[in-house]
Amino acid sequence: AKYLAQIILVGAQVVGRAFMRALRQEFAASRAAADARGRSERPQSAAASRIIGISLQEAQQILNVSNLNQEEIQKNYDHLFKVNDKSVGGSFYLQSKVVRAKERLDEELRIRAKDEKEKGWKAET
Repeated sequence: AKYLAQIILVGAQVVGRAFMRALRQEFAASRAAADARGRSERPQSAAASRIIGISLQEAQQILNVSNLNQEEIQKNYDHLFKVNDKSVGGSFYLQSKVVRAKERLDEELRIRAKDEKEKGWKAET
């Protein structure tokens, strides 16, 4: 019985160590991915992604736009919003994704306009 208890104890320790090692690796990978996302976007843009809950790239994919052109964004938004309207058999979930994507792109346009305005002020001084 004593040997059986020791075997169980050693087995539990081995499994516990393996679990902790895997957990640490997952935390490190998650932190590295978050850091990489943060470096790929400007600070204001990264903050907007976190607040709205959708990245700039994802928003562009949802609305099928490659560049930030307000007219193209609005045109695609209007079309996708109407197509996904629940009254015509669409999906409320998809419609909400379209709305969030437009909000994210509008916020990015606002950030870029603000940056351009600040650059203009710095060039004048």
